[in-house]
Amino acid sequence: MYAVKTDKLCKRRGEFLLDGISLELPKGYILGLVGENGAGKSTFISLLLGMLRPDAGSISILGSSDNSVALKNDIGVVLSEPFMPQCMNASMIDKMYTGIYKNWQSDTFFRYIKQFNVPDNKVFSALSRGNKMKLAIASALSHDAKLLILDEATSGLDPIVRDDILDVLYDFTSDDEHSILISSHITGDLERLCDYIAFIHKGRIILSGEKDEICESYVKLSCSNAELKSLDKDALIGVRRGEYSDEVIAKRNALCGLTGAPVSLEELFLYMVKYGEEEK
Repeated sequence: MYAVKTDKLCKRRGEFLLDGISLELPKGYILGLVGENGAGKSTFISLLLGMLRPDAGSISILGSSDNSVALKNDIGVVLSEPFMPQCMNASMIDKMYTGIYKNWQSDTFFRYIKQFNVPDNKVFSALSRGNKMKLAIASALSHDAKLLILDEATSGLDPIVRDDILDVLYDFTSDDEHSILISSHITGDLERLCDYIAFIHKGRIILSGEKDEICESYVKLSCSNAELKSLDKDALIGVRRGEYSDEVIAKRNALCGLTGAPVSLEELFLYMVKYGEEEK
């Protein structure tokens, strides 16, 4: 069963069009959504959560297309701008969620509050952005959710706290019933955490698949103009022109004897979006 499955999902918002998004997240795995600001990540997540209605296409969450209260109990959500009642501290938030989620676990919540060093005596409005985000993550992890949907959940956190939270998220999926869909600008986090990656640009998926397979399929190399001309143009992801040589990302199987180096997700996305479009 898929934790998340969408088929040809479309949504127009003004001049922006989310166009034909088809994605599959197998249960027990982590999918990372990569894209620049305005690419459609938050629109896609809003559609998954029922905050927006699609114009076309279908959505299945944990095997169900019915956006019911029972289904929402199985989903933990952290949005890019975490929101909770401004006048509540951690104890008040605990009491509130006890009445909302049927499987709310106070012990788990306060364990994460302590682990993340969130001041439990401060009201939400008095917390820093980083502590607000940590409180939201602690809440999402404390009601026995089967699916976490995280929109830029590690933004605003220092590297040490991000490292701790990535460990917690990785441990979450040690249970085969648990899955995560996470969007982030911090591609290094996704490279470390995710099993699957989807690149979204201008409302469309431009590349998706297993992370390791994607990273192994492309390489970066420096080459002369003559060497560049020897490469199959259809195999080029992007070319960064230089005065004396060109930096290229291409499919590994199209190197024609040239030697390439491993490529990061950040480099791959940059070359596809920026330098790939410059070549067209």
